[in-house]
Amino acid sequence: MLLFQFLVMCIFCSLIGHVSHLYSEQRRKEQEIEQLKVENLQSRYDALTSQINPHFFFNSLNGLTSLIRKKNEENALEYVNKMSDVFRYVLQSDKKGLVTLGEELDFVKAFFYMMEIRFASKLIFNIDVPDDKRDMKIPVLSLLPLIDNVAVHNTIDSEHKMEVQICLNPQMELSVSNPVFPKLSSPDTNGTGLKNLENRFLLLMNQQIRVENDGTRFTVYLPLKKEKNENTDS
Repeated sequence: MLLFQFLVMCIFCSLIGHVSHLYSEQRRKEQEIEQLKVENLQSRYDALTSQINPHFFFNSLNGLTSLIRKKNEENALEYVNKMSDVFRYVLQSDKKGLVTLGEELDFVKAFFYMMEIRFASKLIFNIDVPDDKRDMKIPVLSLLPLIDNVAVHNTIDSEHKMEVQICLNPQMELSVSNPVFPKLSSPDTNGTGLKNLENRFLLLMNQQIRVENDGTRFTVYLPLKKEKNENTDS
């Protein structure tokens, strides 16, 4: 009987050891898979973000070149200052995923100045976002491609003054809306800007943006993420 009990105990201990080893291996594999997912997402995000900078850089230099040709030294100096603020934000964006809505709006204000100078005040921006909503989260550089697309796809002149509206809708989405003034010739673009933005929202927030275009007005709705309250269990 004692020998039988000893054998049962040995088998039981071996079984426990084997199960423990299997559990440890499973946990290790799960952690490796999770790490690979994170690295894959990061590499995909880096690739998407890198598509933004060259196009923006090219347009920014064009605006500065125009001011220099016009010998408008005062505006050119202010343009350089604003461009410096914008590029600082863009260069730091590779270290960020989500930022507060307030940070993103402060960034685009400098960009607004550059765009308004470029189009001689025929392009204006209106922002209506309550201060108590500025701590909501949004992927970094979400607004840049949308604002840039306004100039790329539309005619902006004295007969087609462009007014871009940025506000929150009742669903707490950030709405970016502008009238549609199609260019006579197709713009020289590959159309990756909006697709790029869609992919970044899926990667960083697991949410989709919404696009509405009725032929007279183009609107993009960006979902926002609420700031977690540190005092709650969630």
